Amino acid sequence: MAFEHPVLVAGGGIGGLAVALGLAQKGFRSILLEKASALGEIGAGIQLGPNAFHAFDYLGIGQAARGMAVYIDQLRLMDALTAEEITHVDLREAFRARFGNPYAVVHRGDLHGVFLKACREHASIELRVSSEVLGYDQDGASVTVHLASGERVPGSLLIGADGLWSNVRKQVASDGPPRVSGHTTYRSVIPTEQMPEDLRWNAATLWAGPKCHIVHYPLSGWKVFNLVVTCHNDAPEPVVGQPVSEAEVMQGFTHVHERAQDIIRHGKNWRLWVLCDRDPVERWIDGRVALLGDAAHPMLQYFAQGACQAMEDAVCLSHVLSQYDDYATALERYRAQRFPRTAKVQLLSRAIGEHIYHPAGEHARLRNAIMGAKTSEDYYRDLAWLYGGTGLGG
Repeated sequence: MAFEHPVLVAGGGIGGLAVALGLAQKGFRSILLEKASALGEIGAGIQLGPNAFHAFDYLGIGQAARGMAVYIDQLRLMDALTAEEITHVDLREAFRARFGNPYAVVHRGDLHGVFLKACREHASIELRVSSEVLGYDQDGASVTVHLASGERVPGSLLIGADGLWSNVRKQVASDGPPRVSGHTTYRSVIPTEQMPEDLRWNAATLWAGPKCHIVHYPLSGWKVFNLVVTCHNDAPEPVVGQPVSEAEVMQGFTHVHERAQDIIRHGKNWRLWVLCDRDPVERWIDGRVALLGDAAHPMLQYFAQGACQAMEDAVCLSHVLSQYDDYATALERYRAQRFPRTAKVQLLSRAIGEHIYHPAGEHARLRNAIMGAKTSEDYYRDLAWLYGGTGLGG
């Protein structure tokens, strides 16, 4: 398929850069339109399942991505009330042999930088900043985006990778604002030497408690530990990256074990986010316009799959556009492949928050009994549908 105009990509996050890179490798020109004045990422660590590494390899950045990841040995689940381990999943040789790729953690900014460098080095990709896409119109031959500056930019297709509050989605799906979960997440980064020595585990560790949890793991060559704590405090409004005091963070954790509280006390420069997601909807396509990543399927963090699924989207979309002779068939194939999988991850992310991260009393005892009885091999079987994915499957 040959296009008269470049493909337009709204949004310069990991999903937007990934799809621009995937398109370039298939011979398509693109213009990426980012609303911020510079291309970059806020936030701290993200977890990368084996499906993320499949995407890295397909997009041609496998070596660079592997070079700055930290490879952890375990996913470790702790009881935040007793400070005892409930279970763990071994991520070493058997896991890698099963899924063909590792499990790792990485600083979001580092990963974004790998994608950005690859895009800048590709002649088929034009990167524009201070270019917020407000909306679009289209005719039979092209789609034209309207920027906040008043400029209009024509393209052959528009990929809405503009995140949770996507302007492109407003027009494609017209389904109102995201759903506020009532869960508040606080993020910090701890220099490794300040992390309690007996907790410097090479693991993605989850302390699960009643209506709250703590996650920590090493980042950036073990220089720091990523620390993310969440409580279900019925927060009514979305908040993004607001500075907050340690005292406010601790309010949601007064009932957990002293050892778990001590981890929080080592955090500095806390920022808070109120988590949002959406119910799955099938309307991702409007003529020459398609949604991708959080614009299509925003999910809670409990499956650690937001960035992974956006990269799978990028793999799938660039692949189908190279396989079909007309864009309409290609976009429909993309939607048909990706919707069932991403909807499952969205809904299971909510369920994991309820049944693994935040249960109390008998509910928590049942969790401990069920999860504690499973072996790593049992978990490999449970997760094969997710970690075995590449973005190319049905």
